[in-house]
Amino acid sequence: MREFKYTIRDKRGFHARPAGFFVREAGAFPCSVRIVREGKAADGKKIFSVLGLGVKCGQEIVLETEGDREEEAMIALSRFLRENL
Repeated sequence: MREFKYTIRDKRGFHARPAGFFVREAGAFPCSVRIVREGKAADGKKIFSVLGLGVKCGQEIVLETEGDREEEAMIALSRFLRENL
């Protein structure tokens, strides 16, 4: 399992538009993708799960990937977070 901690910088938080793009990118990988905020976890491949976390600007999340191609997924998804949120 790989982990990446990130603090959301977008003033609107982890909102619908970037969440949709994130979910689409996560879906390209066979491994599991989870986003964790304050002990609550979301399936990174399901938009309503991601939006259900209600991540606001300044809050820290932990991105977790596990399984086949987890390293490749982590590189791509952590880059997405840094560039878009």
